[in-house]
Amino acid sequence: MPVHFSDSEMAERTSRAAQAVNQANLDALLIFKQESMYWLSGYDTFGYAMFQCLILTADGQRTLLTRMPDRGTARYTSNLDDIRIWADTEGVNPAQNLLAVLEDLGLQGKHLGIELDSYGLTAANWRMLEAALNGHNTWSDASTLIQELRRTKSPAELAYIRQAATLADDAWDAAVNRAAAGVSEAEILADMQDVMLRAGGDYAGNELIIGSGPAALMVRYTSGRRTLATQDQLTLEWCGVQRRYHAAMMRTLLVGEATDEQRAMHTACQQALEACEAAIKPGATLGEVFDVHAAVLDDAGFGRHRMNACGYGMGAVYAPIWVDWPMLYHDNPLTFDVDQVYFLHMILLNLDDQLAMNLGHSVVVTGDGCERLSRSSLDLIVK
Repeated sequence: MPVHFSDSEMAERTSRAAQAVNQANLDALLIFKQESMYWLSGYDTFGYAMFQCLILTADGQRTLLTRMPDRGTARYTSNLDDIRIWADTEGVNPAQNLLAVLEDLGLQGKHLGIELDSYGLTAANWRMLEAALNGHNTWSDASTLIQELRRTKSPAELAYIRQAATLADDAWDAAVNRAAAGVSEAEILADMQDVMLRAGGDYAGNELIIGSGPAALMVRYTSGRRTLATQDQLTLEWCGVQRRYHAAMMRTLLVGEATDEQRAMHTACQQALEACEAAIKPGATLGEVFDVHAAVLDDAGFGRHRMNACGYGMGAVYAPIWVDWPMLYHDNPLTFDVDQVYFLHMILLNLDDQLAMNLGHSVVVTGDGCERLSRSSLDLIVK
């Protein structure tokens, strides 16, 4: 399978990343985030759960150190040529293998950047690596170097995200068609996943979130399935995914009759979501948009029930979670820019009365605002 992007785009990414390494006064970057590896080379695996590292030098040379099961995967999915293997043996220390690769690349004694904030670098593996580097290399935390480059999407990336958003809408349509009193959550999940996978989508970075009744307030996936009652609430949070690129949506659907309180909660969520969309533009800060969300919900009397964040970035991400950096919260100084993609979620969880109402979808930042990627209505669905 070829890399999912053109040779010219991939070469430009490597050039930009190498330039960022130089600008950070680093001789090389030790990459442990699978998202960074995928963006830089197309390498697509869950092997990051084991020790592996992609080395990017300041002159753009790339070397992957991984295990034998991923040698073929790297050759099949990426444009990497230099692939090294560490062997599974009792008492093996792959950090020593990495040190040997660094020496082979002429990086002994050089200053390295390391993606410390990564699911691909556990605390135990970091302790091995830190000990191995001691006396051989100096290092600094460079967790955000490629993360920043990934935030603004290319036209090809945006095309995949738009396809993902279409899949998310299709999944919502399937859920609405299936949901009713007497229907199991399992049937709803099966229909949502079925329509996306049959259309060529990928699995999401974490489980599709579903919960009815009291579990509608969890906004987390939990094991076990419930059957919808004649009077019920169903919270869904899911992503369409195309070539690992995610487009998230969130809804609360009601079964039976909607109470005045539930309708008021939905109205507040819709007004907050639309206000956030209106506030997003290049140069606005993520913190400012969060404050817009908070003001609408607080003014509607739901301040106690809202969250302390109202969205986050969307991109090509891997398990254990589809949340991409950065997050929208109070005082976040980062600014929006053109061709960045965000999931906006308005969440109200009334734990006292056991009422949930959630509304969200993904948007892309444009030259003068943002574009909603979902075609789905924001109307409250009552079955």
